[in-house]
This record gives sequence, C-alpha cells and structure tokens, in this order.
Amino acid sequence: QVQLVESGGGSVQAGGSLRLSCVGSGFVFGSQYISWVRQTPDKRLQWVASIWHDGSQVRYRDSVRDRFSISRDNAKNTLYLQMDRMKYEDTGLYLCAIECGTCESKDVGHWGRGTQVTVSS
Repeated sequence: QVQLVESGGGSVQAGGSLRLSCVGSGFVFGSQYISWVRQTPDKRLQWVASIWHDGSQVRYRDSVRDRFSISRDNAKNTLYLQMDRMKYEDTGLYLCAIECGTCESKDVGHWGRGTQVTVSS
C-alpha cells in the first residue's frame, strides 16, 4: 500500500519561507523519482519540482527555480521542499507524487493528499 503524507504547510506572508515534507511508505523510497506538484486555487495541477531517486539531479518549474530547493533523505523516506521568498502565486495545495509522468492528472501514479500553502500579500 503506497502512502505519501505531506506536512509543513501553512500561511505565510509574501517574502517568507516554508519547508514542506513528504514521508513515503509502502514502496522502496530510494528507488523512486519523486515530484512536488501544486494544485492552484483554480484547481489546475502545476508541476513544481522533481528529484532523482538518489538525489543526483533535480528539476524545477522556471517560476520557482531560484527560490525553491527540493531534496530528499532516503534513510528517512522523506522528501523536502524548501520554499523561500514566497509569492502570492505560490498559493496552493502541495502534493508529492511518484510515477506521475507529466504529473498533470492524479489518476496517474501515486499521490499524497497534500498540504495547504497560503501566501498573503
């Protein structure tokens, strides 16, 4: 039973920071490419960042590249997203997912239920 549980969301003012975590179970965490995806208030899924199974490479959405940092600790089965200099448009439900392809649909792969991030201006 694959399970992904996100935490760390909350409300923050623009310019502030949050650190999100995602704990995985029911699969070999260290063998999986894993992604952060956010669902915007208008319900659109936006891929945010991905990290290779061993952390050797990372990819970011252009709008977050210089502000967010994705990392993982495979010994703890945990994925992280450090978000700095946050903007109003970063508001959304942040989910982690594996095997999601382009991460455009929750019907593909395995997804957590998400943690809400709200940025106020």
